Amino acid sequence: MDAAAGSALGWLCAGVSTFLGLQALCRARSSRRGRARALLWSLLPAGLCAGALGAAGALALLAAVCLLRALCGDSDLLPVRDRAVLITGTDTGIGHALAKYLDSLGFVVFAGVLNKDGPGAEELRRSCSQRLSVLQLDVTSTTQVKEAYLTVSEKVQNAGLWGVVNNAGILGFPADGELLPMSTYRHCMEVNFFGAVEVSKTFLPLLRRSQGRLVNMSSMAGGIPLPRYAAYGASKAALSMFSGVMRQELSKWGIKVMAIHPSGFRTGIEGTAEQWDQHEKELMENLPADTRQAYGEEYLLGLRNYLLHLPSHCAPDLSPVLAAVLHALLARSPQGLYTPGRGAYVPLCIFCCFPLWFYDFFISKMLSAGSVPRQLRTSGDEGKNL
Repeated sequence: MDAAAGSALGWLCAGVSTFLGLQALCRARSSRRGRARALLWSLLPAGLCAGALGAAGALALLAAVCLLRALCGDSDLLPVRDRAVLITGTDTGIGHALAKYLDSLGFVVFAGVLNKDGPGAEELRRSCSQRLSVLQLDVTSTTQVKEAYLTVSEKVQNAGLWGVVNNAGILGFPADGELLPMSTYRHCMEVNFFGAVEVSKTFLPLLRRSQGRLVNMSSMAGGIPLPRYAAYGASKAALSMFSGVMRQELSKWGIKVMAIHPSGFRTGIEGTAEQWDQHEKELMENLPADTRQAYGEEYLLGLRNYLLHLPSHCAPDLSPVLAAVLHALLARSPQGLYTPGRGAYVPLCIFCCFPLWFYDFFISKMLSAGSVPRQLRTSGDEGKNL
């Protein structure tokens, strides 16, 4: 790169950084914290323009500015007032906790549940305010989605719906992608992707009235490849891509779209022992004989151990996820992507910035490999396949 091109690139980076600084200054208002943050954004372009950085240094500093801005976020939140929000999948886990949390803050919450007579729905009715409404909402049922829309539309009237949080999701049975039956792939896509798409498309007219927010609960597995999550990760990756495209397309209507990529949290999404038995039986019944022989009974039966130990590796405190959703709903300038959870952004950064072989090596060391398939344990085969 010649000197003229390097200088032009440096000034381009300086211009972008200056724009970020001006944005921060406009939002600073009179708070001491806001003024300090605005001063930070204003000093960075000055350092960038010092002339000694060169093109590479300018790009590096611009990346640092963007990273700092993403980490600091926008602390200027809109008032709650009586904003109405629909949340799917509130029977348990993140959705259940989020419905309670937003209700406690004063939101009008429409809590979609898979079973309106189940313990999760009863707990919401018992512990939340009269503002919260429990809706029967299986996101894979077009009829229930339309009925929910009519109920919500009647209650919000011309005010519209401020937010839709597509939280409903299933994990399935974590196993090697070769082992998973096609029904698992289809079920994950039906709930995690198609269900979220149908809910979004159905409720967008209400979001358009309020120029509101669409929040899609994806996963860390939707942004980076993780072993044993072929079906779940593929469905969440589809949801993340859908979020990105909708963010671009709906901006002209004043609707903001965000994706949440939490790291491991203890939500109960792994299911119950009875569900594991059903998934395991289905998996074993659909395996071709040569595949069963290659992996071996010990490896196949060991897949359940992963589920048994999964909760111990997950954080029990859901507050980082709840805070991320609240910021997505109320921030004047929300982030397009949130990665709540300790270190959730680290694998994503490694995946985006490093060679794939390094990412694969990193993931293999970070995640326990577990047992080895029978065929790879025989002499000579393991080294041949590495």
